[in-house]
Amino acid sequence: MRKGAETRERILEIAETSVLAKGFGATSIEEVIAEAGITKSGFFYHFKDKNELARALMLRYVEENDRIFDDVFHRGRQLSDDPLQSFLITLKLLAELMGDLPNGHPGCLIATFTYQERLFDRSVRDIATTAVRSWNGRFSDALNEIAAVYPARKGMDLEDVAIMFSCVIDGGIIMSRGLGDPRVLERQILAFRSFVKMLFAPAAPEIMLPPTAIAAE
Repeated sequence: MRKGAETRERILEIAETSVLAKGFGATSIEEVIAEAGITKSGFFYHFKDKNELARALMLRYVEENDRIFDDVFHRGRQLSDDPLQSFLITLKLLAELMGDLPNGHPGCLIATFTYQERLFDRSVRDIATTAVRSWNGRFSDALNEIAAVYPARKGMDLEDVAIMFSCVIDGGIIMSRGLGDPRVLERQILAFRSFVKMLFAPAAPEIMLPPTAIAAE
């Protein structure tokens, strides 16, 4: 990596840590410059303003999460051709990955930005919206692939279940930090995994009581 690219990456690392810790509004260009050990002109060489910094942070965060999902889904498919088993393996791999983070997940940049969306222009918000829809679509595709082989329980909308998984991840991140327990996210992903197993398990046959038993009740 060239020096210019290294400096840009260093700025993004510092800014992301600060934003996740105290929010984008409370993160100043001056503190990022001081931490990076560069001049103000050095910062503006890479980012013309704070909005452009936000856009770069969001793109970087989305790219990293896409890479993680690509990897665990690919590994799940390599380990099983069965769509249900493949997805269950994927969820187990993702849970283990989150559990291996020494201090827990650092935080969701999209959630942080969502609560401060008035600080950015529409392009930054659009990146976040497109990413979330893409991830929900990925989960939905996996669930529909399973449903083609193993019918889901009646009354369950698979689109809602896909969105539920996104909520499980973000909620797990928030709970991990709020409770000071870095393993919460891992356990929530495994709980969702158990839910998926039940969702596609064969329904127990209904027991038809004889008329005499019904009358006795």
